[in-house]
Amino acid sequence: MSETYLIAFDGSAASERALEFGAERAHASKARLLLAHVLEWSPYSFLSAEEVAERHKRRTEEVGRAETVILEPVRIKLIEQGLRVETVVRYGHVAEVLGDLATEYSATQIIVGRSGEKGLQARLFGSVAGTLAQAALVPCTIVP
Repeated sequence: MSETYLIAFDGSAASERALEFGAERAHASKARLLLAHVLEWSPYSFLSAEEVAERHKRRTEEVGRAETVILEPVRIKLIEQGLRVETVVRYGHVAEVLGDLATEYSATQIIVGRSGEKGLQARLFGSVAGTLAQAALVPCTIVP
């Protein structure tokens, strides 16, 4: 059975490192890559009907932009390198969504880049890598 590596990709330097790491291993093991872009979204907002409609419109635009501007160029590049690649864009809490996607797509490993956030923000909100290391149901590789 072929392996699937789920790589969190947002175009940042950290995600580029995770992608490079995952692509090298996918070449070696003939694994399939699933590139996931997760847009942060809080469901705990109190909005009017007009604001909900505007928010839905913005979400649709953001998903389209993420697919065409962030993921598609990378997908094409990886396919040209001979890799099997699929992409997905979702909304929500990044670590939770990545965990759910790993289950949904039967990923055998999650690969994320470490951004190196420190200080108050990291203490208050935690990090995606730290949360995945504690909660993921499949092995999680954190690329420094």
